[in-house]
This record gives sequence, C-alpha cells and structure tokens, in this order.
Amino acid sequence: MNTNRTKAVLCLVFLLLIQSTSYAQINWPKDIFAKGGARITVYQPQPETLNGNIIKGRAAFSAEETPGSELVFGVFWYSATMMTDRDDRTLTLESIKITDVKLPGVEDQSKITKLKQLLEAEIPLWGIESTIDEVNATIEMDQAVVSERLNNEPPQIFYAEEPTLLVLFDGEPKVEQDKDLKMDRVINTPYLILKATEDKKYYLYAGQGWYVSQAIKEGYSLTSSLPKSIKSVDEQIKKQQTEKPNPNAKAPKKVISSTKPAEIIQSDGKADFASIQGTNLLYLSNTEDNIFRYLDNQKYYLLLSGRWYASGKLEGPWEYIPAEELPADFAKIPEDSPKGQVLVSVPGTQSSLDAIHDAQVPQTAKVDRDKATCEVTYDGEPKFEPIEGTSLELAMNTKSTVLKSGKEFYAVDNGVWFVSSSAKGPWEVSDKRPKDVEEIPATSPAYNVKYVYVYESTPEVVYVGYTPGYMGSYVYGPTVVYGTGYYYNPWYGPYYYPRPVTYGFSMHYNPWTGWSMGFHMSYGFFTFSVYGGGGYWGPGAYRPPYYGGGYGNNVFINNGDINIDRSNNIYNKRNGATTKDIPRGDRGGASASQQPSRTQRPSTQPGVSTADRSKTPSDRTPSTAQQPSNRGAMAGAGSRDVYSDKAGNVYNRDSNGNWSQRQGNQWQGTNQSSQMNRDYQNRQRSATQNQSFQQSNRGGNMGGAYRGGGGRAGGGRMR
Repeated sequence: MNTNRTKAVLCLVFLLLIQSTSYAQINWPKDIFAKGGARITVYQPQPETLNGNIIKGRAAFSAEETPGSELVFGVFWYSATMMTDRDDRTLTLESIKITDVKLPGVEDQSKITKLKQLLEAEIPLWGIESTIDEVNATIEMDQAVVSERLNNEPPQIFYAEEPTLLVLFDGEPKVEQDKDLKMDRVINTPYLILKATEDKKYYLYAGQGWYVSQAIKEGYSLTSSLPKSIKSVDEQIKKQQTEKPNPNAKAPKKVISSTKPAEIIQSDGKADFASIQGTNLLYLSNTEDNIFRYLDNQKYYLLLSGRWYASGKLEGPWEYIPAEELPADFAKIPEDSPKGQVLVSVPGTQSSLDAIHDAQVPQTAKVDRDKATCEVTYDGEPKFEPIEGTSLELAMNTKSTVLKSGKEFYAVDNGVWFVSSSAKGPWEVSDKRPKDVEEIPATSPAYNVKYVYVYESTPEVVYVGYTPGYMGSYVYGPTVVYGTGYYYNPWYGPYYYPRPVTYGFSMHYNPWTGWSMGFHMSYGFFTFSVYGGGGYWGPGAYRPPYYGGGYGNNVFINNGDINIDRSNNIYNKRNGATTKDIPRGDRGGASASQQPSRTQRPSTQPGVSTADRSKTPSDRTPSTAQQPSNRGAMAGAGSRDVYSDKAGNVYNRDSNGNWSQRQGNQWQGTNQSSQMNRDYQNRQRSATQNQSFQQSNRGGNMGGAYRGGGGRAGGGRMR
C-alpha cells in the first residue's frame, strides 16, 4: 500500500438520543441515570481517530455514585463502530467500548475502577447519534487520504457573452437506430439528438425548445416547425414531465459543440466586474461562473471542478494554477460575500478544511450476505485489459466495474464488493477486496472503486462503506476536486458503455450536498431520460448507464436545480443493505429491545423531577439530597462548555469566556486556553453547520457562502 496515503485523524461527536425531528438536534450535556441512583453527565465528546469505520475519542463527564455524594469530574476514552447516513447527514455508534477512564486529582484506584465499570455497563446501552456536520466541524486532522497523479490539464474552454448551449459528444458522434423511437439517435451525448425520418435533418432537444441542423455537430438553430416524427417525441416528453417548466428560462439562440472534454463560461452581456471587500480581487458579477480578476497582475482566474486556471484574457488560453499558488487575497474573500462559496477551493480556509474532513467520512452499511445480489452483463464475451501498475485486469465491455485478480473476479455494485469464480457469476457478497486495489492509478476508469471498503464481517453480514472518492470527490493537495481529469475511452459495440467524466457539467461544490451541476445545465437536457437516458454519461457515474436496454440515472430538472437522483446514500437504492443501525446483540452491543426509544429524551428517564424534565442537565435544580457542595461552581450556561485534553485534564468555559481547570474537587483559573478556545470555536461552527444543513433541506437561503451550483440555493446533490 502506498505509504503516502495515510488515514485522516478525525474527531467524532456523538448524540445520545435523537429528538423527534427530521434531523438530529444536538443539545449537550446529557444526563444518564444508572441503577443504584448514580447519575452520569456526559459533555460533548472530542473524538481523535478514524480507522475505516472504527472511531476512537474521549469525552469529559461528571458523576455522582449515589444521590448527594461528591461530584467527580473525569475523562473517558471510547472505541466504537460508526454507521453513517449521508442522506440526513447523521451517524450512530455501535459496539461502544470504554478503553480508559481518568479522574484528575483522584488517587483512589478503587473509585476509578468502579466508575469505569459503570461506564462500560451503561454506555453501550445508549442510543447514540450525531451529525456529519458536527464531525466535519470538530475534526482534529493530521493528514487526509489524498489522491495522487490526477490530471489537471484544462479542458477546452469557451467564453460567450450571451446564453449559449454547449453540446458535448463522447468522441465523434455515434448514431444508432432507436427501436422505441423508430429513428436514428445520437447515443454518445447527454442531449437528445434525433434524425427525422421525413427531412433527414438532426433535431436537438434542450428543455426550452428544439434546434435543427443539416449537420450532426454544428449549425443548429431554434425552430418551432417540427416534422411529424419529432413532434410526436415532443408530445411524449411534455406528458412525462412531472415538474412545470421555469417560466423565466429562455432557450439560448447560440449552440456550440465539442467532441473533447470542454466547459463553457458565459456572462449576461459584456463582462461586468465588481469588487470584493478587503481584497484586490474583482469578480465577474453577471455570471454564475466563478471568474475573478486580480488587480495586482491583471490576470483572470477561473474555478472549474475544484481546479484553478489563469489567463490574460477571458477567451483564454487558460493554464492550470495549483491551489497553493493562488494570490493570498483569495483567502480573504468573506464567507458571506457573493463568491464565498469558492473558499472551499482556497487552501487553509475553514471551508476547504471542512470539505477535506467530509471527504474522509464514509457512508457505511451492513449488507446481508443472503439478500444482496449482483448482476453483470457483457457486450459479448467478457474482455479484460491489464490495469497499469497492478496485478489486476478490468472488464471493458460492461457497464459494471469488474476486476480480475488471479483466478477470482470481483465486481463493485452500488458500493458493495462481490466475488465469483467466473466473470459471469454467480456473485456473492465479498468480505475482502482484491489485492492491489489500492494501487489502481487515476488513469484507470476503475480508480473510484479503491474508495469502496470492506470493514469487517460475520457469517451473516458484511460491514462496508465508501468515501466521497467513490462518487468522484477527491482530496488533491490542500483542497477537494471533482473527477480525475482524465478522459476514458468508452466501449462501443452493439452497446455503448460510457465512462465517468470531469468536465462539461460546470461542477460546483456545496458544503451540504457535495458536488452539483452548474446553471448552464438548466437549459434542460436531462428531461429526455424518459427514453432511457441512453446517451448520458458524466457526474456520479459510479455505475454508468448504457445504451441498449438500460435506463441509467434518474436525472431531472427543477428550475435550474440539477440533481442526480437526489441521494447521497446509494445504499438506499440496493437490496440487502441497511444503514445507520441500532446496535445489535450479535455485534457485542445491546439488543434492540434494550435500546431507548428514539423519541425518548434523557429528561424522560428516571431520576429527574417532572418540573425539570424540559431542562438540560446544567440548568436543572437538583433536590437538596442530590445537591453536591461544589455543583454551584458549574451552574449557568457556561457549565455546558466542558472539555478535556489528551492528557485527561478537564476544563470549563464560563459565560464570559474565561477558562478554569478542574483540580481535585475545585475549579481553578488557567491561562492554558488556546487549544480549548479552538475546541470551543469548532463546537460553535458545528452548531451553525447543522442549522444551515436543515435550512438547505427546507429550502432556506443560506447566503453566498453556501450557495450550490444549481440555479438556486442548495444546489443538487451527488449520489
């Protein structure tokens, strides 16, 4: 395995009980009441490492062994299995183990042992949940899993000062007879292009209208006069449309095409630049593209698929600029400015770190060996080609990713590894990955499957997961990028099998939904998916659709908001897979019958008076018998901000921002607060992120820093 790829050091915060809303609400600290009257107050945890789906971390806590006994503060370390669901950005912990307990100032080893035993007995019984937004905001990071040797050469870049349609072909146009439509159709383009039987002209459909041309690649112009065969298709499309067309959208009059990877950038009229406060940067204000001009060198800077390009003219030529070589003023762009969203691609910014953190968090699932199935079809007999630098071979004439490793065959289907002794199956869920999978280079179209993992297994189930690299989101240097940058030749035969692409779709990053297509796509080419999407290839093509019997991805338009199946969790689409499970008895955790109800909050558990059940632990007024003499030092809102360091010391932040350290049974002021201040700021950011995610899912406007790549706030989400 390449030693340059190291595991990211992640932090994980975990929530004891989810509130009865659509998304997890974080409310710390939490009270747990154990047998014998013991009360444990757990403060927001501070995770430390992630290895696959095993996370380890620490949390400060306070405990009363019995009502009225002395309040003891300490730190416990835990290890657990993480289960995530990127659809609602929540996660749960299974098989929790307490690995260590420290009580600063307490020398009685018997008391430490007793508390550890209590924690070990109680914590695995908790229904523990958190949010991925909390994880991203509070990550302690050394090195992320970084992709290498990606291709950053610029695609062909067109500039236009009027709405222009870019028609992409996957190589030279290929025409096949469409058996359903009973006319010739161009199969290797994301647009619907048909050759009319009456006049032998080519008709291009682009959402807001039809274009006609004598030639297949050029000369298209808008038309309202359609021959009978095309008019019939138009009627069928309108019947199948489930959403009303955008009344403000107009079909562009200009059409250009490319048979090579290309992007189009365009302004609404002559380029109009506006200044960005506090910088020497201007941004092109009459476009949705991310185009800047730096006054110090008069160069233009363009962001495409997470990569930066520079030029002396808007018309190009453009050259790749490593993100770390950007002018320093890019890092000064305010988050709430109209171009705050580009901070995710500026090294060292909080947004870029959040994106790197998110790229390390896997989507996990538990796969039933008996229920999960896989089908692989080939265009003729299987044809394999060696993958450079590995002992593996890749099947070329199939839409699936099938690898040959020695005498065994491995297939990746919707984030699950399968194995067979034959290239044609039958397939069964694999509890291992093939040798050399980590060495697959970015030059191979199978590169993304190295980000699909097998964590552990039992005779009944296999625990699997994938990180965003499977969907084309890669950490490259100090930022995240979309796609490998390489062009992969498709398979042509009786069937057309396209490969993933990097350019042509104006990919933008959104912190809540990942990568989404830009506004140029709002011209409407995906509405033809009613016919099977045979010509589609591109973003999210983890399992590319194909022409000739396949229906591809369910892609549609909502007023410029382009989404690919509107799902971040592809395990929801396959049989035999379960995500975000409650701990099971066969995993060493509590059985389902032992779990608290998901709608039961800690305040409904025994030991809390009826009057106090709606309050957080730090705000409650314990009875006289339960009131320790030192609890007054923890009263008030500041008592919620209790932290621990890696040495096991406990700190408290009061409402005025002052820090104190627990010494024996007292709090004493401390000047060692720089790390604690960072932890505090991370917690505040996590709360903001979670709130913003909820707003984005409810259609709220999050401002410039969180605008998606689509035509409205939120953008689309990647599968």
